[in-house]
Amino acid sequence: MLDQVKEHINTVQNFEAQSKEAIEAFRIEYLGSKGILKELFTKFKEVPNDQKKDFGQAINELKQKATDKVVQLKASLEDKQEEAGIYGDLTRSGYPTPVGARHPINVVKNQIIDVFSRIGFNVSEGPEIEDDWHNFTALNLPAHHPARDMQDTFFIQTDPDVLLRTHTSSVQVRYMENNQPPIRTISPGRVFRNEAISARAHCIFHQVEGLYIDKNVSFADLKQTLLYFTKEMFGKSEIRLRPSYFPFTEPSAEVDIYWGLETETDYRITKGTGWLEIMGCGMVDPAVLQNCGIDPNEYSGFAFGMGIERIAMLLYQIGDIRMFFENDVRFLKQFSNSL
Repeated sequence: MLDQVKEHINTVQNFEAQSKEAIEAFRIEYLGSKGILKELFTKFKEVPNDQKKDFGQAINELKQKATDKVVQLKASLEDKQEEAGIYGDLTRSGYPTPVGARHPINVVKNQIIDVFSRIGFNVSEGPEIEDDWHNFTALNLPAHHPARDMQDTFFIQTDPDVLLRTHTSSVQVRYMENNQPPIRTISPGRVFRNEAISARAHCIFHQVEGLYIDKNVSFADLKQTLLYFTKEMFGKSEIRLRPSYFPFTEPSAEVDIYWGLETETDYRITKGTGWLEIMGCGMVDPAVLQNCGIDPNEYSGFAFGMGIERIAMLLYQIGDIRMFFENDVRFLKQFSNSL
């Protein structure tokens, strides 16, 4: 009979319950008016005198352990219910984390890359800290060339040969030095110019420049490439090219698209003309090809470049370039549905 009590003690110690009903059933089974302990106390008088002491101690131990077990299980269950009330179901999956939005500069950059990748342009990248050769000299801008004043430069410390690149044309120079024609590449990236910051200008901005080098490349190829881009990017099918000057292209041109005059905003951003300038372009100067190790008698090519901020401001009707750099969450959330 003593062995039977010890078995009950072991059962009580190992008992676990996850509900009030299970705990109550356990309490009734051991501590109820018709429970196991009541029955054992009734049998106490049948125990031989020499075993009564051990048997009595075992019954009292069983009763204490059963009582403690009930109290412990109830307290544990109440704690879990309290946690669930405060934190909810702790076994549930985590709440969805809010997904951030792509920055509008990245959205537009990816759109431009996608448009040109469809006609065979790959993407090339280069360092933002450049040397004088790749940023200026190789691009037909030797020392003391007056056109260098067009690009106010950030120099690194006091070394005039190390600078923050003023355009991604430096990437094109590096690409031509390491690849032979045919070359068809675009170079997106961040550039730096020492300019006063205002609603229309910033000392940091982003460019995408394109380069195509092959045999018998003509200005007509350049025009058709840019016409394709404007149709895909803006849905505009009318462009014009105005003569301009860039040291590394000859002839050179500014590219305008006809934006239209349908709304008051159209009148404002086009100054009543309906035309908007979007980029510069031209045929690569033979001297630049020669500087990069390409025979200008055998190959020709064209180049173009545009500011990503300018394109984004047109697409999204953003009036202040500084908004791209302020990281205002209210501004960035507007692009949460962008690709």
